[in-house]
Amino acid sequence: MPAAIATGVVLGALVIGAVWVGPNAWYPLVAVAMALAMWEVLTRLREAGYIQPRTLLIILGQVMIWASWPYGPSGLVTGFALAVLVVMFWGMFHRGRHNHPENYLRDTAVGIFVLAWIPLFGAFAAMISRISEGGVSGSAYIVAFMLCVVANDVGGYASGVMFGSHPMAPAISPNKSWEGFAGSMCFGIVTGVLVVHFLIDGPWWMGIVLGIALVICATMGDLVESQFKRELGIKDMSQLLPGHGGIMDRLDGMLPAAAATYILLTTIAFMNAGAI
Repeated sequence: MPAAIATGVVLGALVIGAVWVGPNAWYPLVAVAMALAMWEVLTRLREAGYIQPRTLLIILGQVMIWASWPYGPSGLVTGFALAVLVVMFWGMFHRGRHNHPENYLRDTAVGIFVLAWIPLFGAFAAMISRISEGGVSGSAYIVAFMLCVVANDVGGYASGVMFGSHPMAPAISPNKSWEGFAGSMCFGIVTGVLVVHFLIDGPWWMGIVLGIALVICATMGDLVESQFKRELGIKDMSQLLPGHGGIMDRLDGMLPAAAATYILLTTIAFMNAGAI
């Protein structure tokens, strides 16, 4: 418990500091987190027999994230397309021109899955800091995202512990209950309405949409990681975070939620800009 608390405090301080500084700190924080997350996921895959170019994929993931800073979604898509091409070609020839590639479809599909799961979704989290339309700073949009994520986690945990008795997907994650999902939804919607109305000056009803989308994506993200670990037969992705497991054990729901949040917050920002 002391190690978990100390790790939580350090992580919280890093996030708060990055939010305070803005994109100049938020982007490096996200980039480092995504690199570490890719390292632990690719390491677990290699231990399970999947052939993955770990260093190359981490570099390609960084290209995707950093390309999104000056060029936004178009830079991210371009970086992703480049990464997919490299993975497809590497899988055919990494054993040489005269050796038949083994498990080509499996390993190529898994490599592309990792690129989408971590750096693609992570880049959306980074790009939230670049939203600035409507006279609202990027830091405010990051805070809005983080508050909704915290509300989802707190609501789900509290309701799940106190009332959880009906598993959502017992074959994937026996501990995730419908009661916990309902708690996440209630907390997420209320927080979404509050942050949209008071923090980023958007219409309150967009807060409802934000809360619902974030909770659904975060819940599905949790289930995806649970199934990933179940197939590999592991409990935690790594022990990089004392008392918390691995980076992906903390970011599993946040990453897909970031993509949905970026889309909705960008929409709100454009609506605000049009109202000025």
